[in-house]
Amino acid sequence: MNNIKKTYRTEETKKKLINRLNRINGQINGVKKMIDEDTYCNDILIQLSAIKNSVQSLSNELLDSHLRTCITKDLKNGNQKAIDEVVNLFKKFNN
Repeated sequence: MNNIKKTYRTEETKKKLINRLNRINGQINGVKKMIDEDTYCNDILIQLSAIKNSVQSLSNELLDSHLRTCITKDLKNGNQKAIDEVVNLFKKFNN
């Protein structure tokens, strides 16, 4: 039995998320190039911090959307397991 949940997003939302992921990918490729070019460690670490912040920002955006749409819908439909899902997400974010 296939119980895979899906979140359907508008094309505009998908485009926005993919653009952010592409920027993050660009940042990662930039770090690869920096390593290949023997760039000073401090400069690479600064870029890694920027990548971490970009990923965190994207994660926060997705979490906000998830809480406002998917979790709200589940709770309105009486699915109390949605609370466990949120608790587990917050545990992952705090590790």
